[in-house]
Amino acid sequence: MPNALSRFFSKIFPQNWTVPARERLSVSEDDNSFFVGTRRYDETDRDRTEYKREDILEQCLEAWRDSPLARRIVELTSQYVVGNGFDIKCDDESTRTFINNFWSHHLNRMDSRVVELCDELTRTGNLFLLLSTDAAGMTYIRTIPATNIDRIFPPPNDIEQPLLFVTKPDENLESQSYAAYAPHADFQMPDGSFMPVVLHYAINRPAGAQWGEPDLSPLLPWLRRYASWLEDRVRLNRFRNAFLYVVSGSFISEDARKARQAQLASNPPSPGSILVTDSSETWSVITPKLEALDANQDGLTLKKLIAAGVGIPMHFLAEPEGSTRTTAESAGGPTFRRFEQRQRFFIWMLEDLLKVVIGRRAQVDYGITSKPELKISGADISARDNVAHSIATVNILNALERLFDMGLISSRELLRATYRFAGESVDIDEILSEGTGIDRRETKTPVQPVTQDPVHPADGEPKKSIL
Repeated sequence: MPNALSRFFSKIFPQNWTVPARERLSVSEDDNSFFVGTRRYDETDRDRTEYKREDILEQCLEAWRDSPLARRIVELTSQYVVGNGFDIKCDDESTRTFINNFWSHHLNRMDSRVVELCDELTRTGNLFLLLSTDAAGMTYIRTIPATNIDRIFPPPNDIEQPLLFVTKPDENLESQSYAAYAPHADFQMPDGSFMPVVLHYAINRPAGAQWGEPDLSPLLPWLRRYASWLEDRVRLNRFRNAFLYVVSGSFISEDARKARQAQLASNPPSPGSILVTDSSETWSVITPKLEALDANQDGLTLKKLIAAGVGIPMHFLAEPEGSTRTTAESAGGPTFRRFEQRQRFFIWMLEDLLKVVIGRRAQVDYGITSKPELKISGADISARDNVAHSIATVNILNALERLFDMGLISSRELLRATYRFAGESVDIDEILSEGTGIDRRETKTPVQPVTQDPVHPADGEPKKSIL
């Protein structure tokens, strides 16, 4: 009810005065009200919140450790992206020698480390490479786990260009800061060594974000559901052969029924035994009914969703999709394209890494160039692609040679189309400049060999030829 003060003002201002309603203290919760204070002021809205990102990274690592499907997905990506390794070409001999020494150094062991880097990139979507360079200019690579990075400080005008990386506090509540690599600020310290720097590479990164996204991130809930479904099926199949005896009879009283039940419970019939009863008892068996056909479809549906989420066909996960080979080959096309894209990113990452390593060495060793021309090529994604490209190259070359002989196309267009159907990306002008310009298809008059009549071993006179 309105109090005396409100009644007084209502008489003075009858038109403008209303009794205020009681306001509720609780408001509806949404993302803006519930997550107040969880995002830092310098974080972009395109990135996950800190606690959510840390939780996702921990779940991806746990899934890789415990789930066979997650482990296989990560392994498949590294097997196709890395394959048998990478071929690194450099025109400068001194630089090429240093690259070989860096690559095969026992503290770097890059032949096996590239597989670890690809695994980490798939699991977390981020690579933080710590580069430590000694006074001789040799660089050593170590990987900082993405879960150990607390903050990334970018400049105000470019969020994709980091300046400083800060790790999370350790047990002593101490954190470390690492500067991002900057070519203009990379120099030797007074002791001759270089300042440790960090290189950050990210995949699946939204525009305007700092952090990448793991390949396993959208699969986490479905990997858990598939594991739970499979565990339930195994548990049910464990008790599939279990059964329960039901004894029906005419008992004179409840006490008689309980006495008979206690007698059978104390001495149950063993498997394979013979039961002899009178007409007053009837024995039956209750067994669990498992609809295996329906369960198989449920598991296949979950597995298809997991395979579609990572972009690989079902037969890559030991689940044939069809009875014909053509079906399996056509299903692998989009997968190979995905692996090719990841391989191109990985090759670019290695080129960027080697340029930093060579640039630091060039400040100590003046015999190598600081900006070399590097060409890195990866392993073939699919062997069947090579067969298809070779057949296409032969067929198109037969047609293009006729056009070239008729003067309808130039030698550059002939070479461009040939490499295009061969599936190779090359610099046509560079290949033309390196060519000899000599047409080796010109036929030359063969030299007739001089034949001599064989010499008779007895008299030494040559035998007369009958030809």
